[in-house]
Amino acid sequence: MADKEAIVFIVDLGSTMTECNSGRTETDLDWSMRFVWDKISHIVSLNRKGLCVGVVGLRTEESNNFMGEDEGYEHISVLQGLGPMDMSSLKDLQKKVKPSSESMGDALSAVAIATHMITQFTKKLKYNRQIYLITDGLGPIDVDDNDLKDISAELNDNGISLVVLGVDFDDADYGVKEEDKPKIKAKNEKVLHRFVEMCGKGTFGTIAEAIDELDIPVVKLPRPYKSYEGTLALGDPEGGQAAVVIGVERYYKTHKATPISASTVVFKSETGESETMDGVEFGAVKQARTYKVNDPGAPGGKKDVEFESLAKGYEYGRTAVHISESEHNITKLETTKDFSFLGFLEQENVPLRAGNQHGRVQCDLPQKFDTEAQIALSSLVQAMHKAKAYAVARLIVKDGKEPLLVLLAPDIENNCLYDVPLPFAEDASPGKDLEQAMGDYVDAMDLSTYAEDEEGNPVEFMAIDEPFNPLIHRIKHAVKERAIHPDAPVPPIPKAKGRRQKEAVKPLSGLDVDALLDAAPAPGDASEGSDRKPISASNAIPDFRRALDSADQMRHIEDASKQMGRLFASSSLPTLAATKRIACLSTSGP
Repeated sequence: MADKEAIVFIVDLGSTMTECNSGRTETDLDWSMRFVWDKISHIVSLNRKGLCVGVVGLRTEESNNFMGEDEGYEHISVLQGLGPMDMSSLKDLQKKVKPSSESMGDALSAVAIATHMITQFTKKLKYNRQIYLITDGLGPIDVDDNDLKDISAELNDNGISLVVLGVDFDDADYGVKEEDKPKIKAKNEKVLHRFVEMCGKGTFGTIAEAIDELDIPVVKLPRPYKSYEGTLALGDPEGGQAAVVIGVERYYKTHKATPISASTVVFKSETGESETMDGVEFGAVKQARTYKVNDPGAPGGKKDVEFESLAKGYEYGRTAVHISESEHNITKLETTKDFSFLGFLEQENVPLRAGNQHGRVQCDLPQKFDTEAQIALSSLVQAMHKAKAYAVARLIVKDGKEPLLVLLAPDIENNCLYDVPLPFAEDASPGKDLEQAMGDYVDAMDLSTYAEDEEGNPVEFMAIDEPFNPLIHRIKHAVKERAIHPDAPVPPIPKAKGRRQKEAVKPLSGLDVDALLDAAPAPGDASEGSDRKPISASNAIPDFRRALDSADQMRHIEDASKQMGRLFASSSLPTLAATKRIACLSTSGP
């Protein structure tokens, strides 16, 4: 069963959120809501009853919360009560999220209301509890150390994590700094930052980072799925011979990820007779099937027949052969649940392609709380590893199922067995030419040597955990955007971004101080015949920095250091001599 979650979003709807800042063309509210809508739409797409969402509006014109009009809780409204979220709730919420003309509203009071919502809803049950606070920090906050301690203690006692995301908040790690910050915003930033530090599960950051990370696909981590639970037998337990029986559980190790599927729907009729779905404007399509046979005497040359009057027929050449229901059992193989070894093979005699492309990999583990099974399976894995052996086993997951032949491989690190289905002997084996072509094809897709460095040597293009399936995530992104914005066009594919490293703090105005320092040297300072830009006397320090940053070989660093040394010598020695002369004149008599 998936973990239950209770999430409350606190969204600042104050008048200052209608402004466009830092060169953006959309308001701070619309920009911030990108993050909120993305999170909520993802929750809606999961369609899990255990995922509960609530939304609180801060600096609203009305006051709609459990504290009513009490002092300190004005202009805070609960827009969406904590509970499961569907498309209808999402559409209703979109109508409520709109900017107000109000400037008053305490963010800490909103956190207290969100905390009360979570504690009342979740009680003492097992939930992952989380609060998001999205604000521009321009609303007044009643700073009281006792209130900060009380609210943070309530969050810590209930295991609630708090994430504060500010519009244009300073973040040295992300490289954002706002120039000419209003005093009230600077003060509120410090208060919220201190408040987050008092919380055991607190996170403080700028919403720009959160929005940038939306382009990174969210990988769904499925829960373990048990495909078999029973015994793994070595020998014949029923034949009276010595046999080893181990209680095991079989789980999927790898599973094919598929894009979300589409359903056939129609626009709902005005009479409302169609079956309703989660969306309010669509209805489910009902399917009906009819069967007809040739009949010259019927209208149109065909007549309808009932399904019960039909019989199964199997094609044999151009003839349909009928097998009655009583005879149909002959074609079925009667099997009983079984997982047993058939034999062992040396690893060097098993080609890598024996099973790796014919099915999913599954993991065989000892049954939980069974000490004997754990010891027995661990001993078997150790023995197979030392003998460098694989095993062939017969598997029937339950009675009546078709038997499978699987190849078992030991994993000494995790004390388990991995199994893959084996192909049939009649399967066509590839020739040497086809194997060579496939090998070249796979090598061409090797990302570990796909890119090149400045010297042309192969380097890693990206880490193995960074690529994503564009088919899956692009469709998911398009559906999510259509759910939030039904009439807007699908946004373009996000541009590829390099790896973000820790950047120096930079102003939001975009003023590049380094570019101003890296001014071109005065004419005549460049030496002729040099393939790299020399260090000039008029712009020495920026030129030296640029030379070090662009150096890709040790000789470039040595050359830059020598040039800087010559400039120091030529400029410092005359100055030192002049200083000594002045000192000498000042100490000598008339």
